[in-house]
Amino acid sequence: MQASKAIPAPRRRALTSDRIVTLSLHVLAGATLLLLLSFVGYIAYSALIDFQPSLLEFSPTGIGNQLFNTVYLVFLSLIISVPLGIGAGIYMAEYATHGRIQKVLRIAIETLSSLPSIVVGLFGYLVFIIMTNSQWNLFAGALTVSILTLPLIATITEDALRALPASYAKGSYGLGATKWQTISRVLIPAAFPAIITGIILAAGRVFGEAAALMFTAGMSTDINWNSTDITSPTNAFNPFRSGETLSLQIWASRSESLDPHASAMANLSALLLLALVFMFSIGARALSRYLNRKNLGDTK
Repeated sequence: MQASKAIPAPRRRALTSDRIVTLSLHVLAGATLLLLLSFVGYIAYSALIDFQPSLLEFSPTGIGNQLFNTVYLVFLSLIISVPLGIGAGIYMAEYATHGRIQKVLRIAIETLSSLPSIVVGLFGYLVFIIMTNSQWNLFAGALTVSILTLPLIATITEDALRALPASYAKGSYGLGATKWQTISRVLIPAAFPAIITGIILAAGRVFGEAAALMFTAGMSTDINWNSTDITSPTNAFNPFRSGETLSLQIWASRSESLDPHASAMANLSALLLLALVFMFSIGARALSRYLNRKNLGDTK
């Protein structure tokens, strides 16, 4: 009677293999989380042990201006790359025919996504600075990093639209909607949570970019917070002024700065970058969940 209830040997081996694989995956996930916590903990400890309130001042001795430049540059770059990237993704998913044009576009997107940032920075310097007879400025930096983030947003948008059930579009067409009405009012809202992921990844790339900005945005910052003339080269919101970001501040502090507080400034800049990426990710996820609930009719 007991022999009839015994688990067959093949089934027993399969269960054992399943437990081993499951345990291994749990260990790998735990190791990844531990590595992340260790990294964040080390950065936080290094930044806080030498922290001084004066380091956060919006002055040449603090990193407040660099913090503002970083947020402002991300804002400018997303204004450029998000509409273009989403538009390219929509075209690839809904309009492009399966032929030579789509293959060329896909190769172009894949090539752009694999370009080294230093090469893109040199291109931005030659095109947006030299050819326009301009000085280093934030707008040139935003245009340059948009080249790096555009393929990411376009690819994720295309994949998100292709992953939607075909019934979404068919139901919209059955109600008499046009193709653009279906895309803008049905498909894009349904795919928006996935598109948000692409925007978060793009913003994270901009937050941490240094090589491309070194050639375009510049390595200096001169902001007069009392200025109300946006055309002034010292006005904070003038996109055509030079602006050093936190990532460039880290590089400069660790490589060429003679300031006695250079190490503390670099560590605090790294911590602020982590905090910015974290807050942006949380905010974008919250917006995505809110819009998703709104699309589903949940007003709570």
